[in-house]
Amino acid sequence: MSLLTPDLGLLFWMCVSFGIVFFILAKFGFPAILKAVDERTEYINKALEEAEEAERKLATINKQAEAIIGKAEEERAKLLNEAGELRNRIISDAHEKAEADIRIRLTKARSEIEEVKQKALTDIRGEIADISLKIAGKVVDEELKNDKKQQELIDHLLKEEIYYKS
Repeated sequence: MSLLTPDLGLLFWMCVSFGIVFFILAKFGFPAILKAVDERTEYINKALEEAEEAERKLATINKQAEAIIGKAEEERAKLLNEAGELRNRIISDAHEKAEADIRIRLTKARSEIEEVKQKALTDIRGEIADISLKIAGKVVDEELKNDKKQQELIDHLLKEEIYYKS
């Protein structure tokens, strides 16, 4: 028997053996293999769909996060503006209150100065009137005949009144 030309009987039994193996594989092997391949294909497709869904959810979450961050930044800017306006308003109110307080104190001070001034003028006028009356009374008591003596008396009395008042 030669290796290159097989015998008809060997060829027959090889075909029968091949047919039996093929039948067994077709009946039991191929369905199991195809089932495993189909399950694997289905698992891979399902995993791809889940990955795509996860990617879509992640994109949605990223958009929501960006929107939340944008809103937070807007709120922060709004709060900073409100705080700045409140600070300016407080400063303005403080300035207005200080100016009003200064005006009130200035008015009181001017009023007190005017009162003291009027009192001083009244006192000075009263003293001048008293001095004048005393001098006039003493001048009248003295002899009014001598002008020189009269002038000396007036000078003496003025000096005396001024000295006692000081």
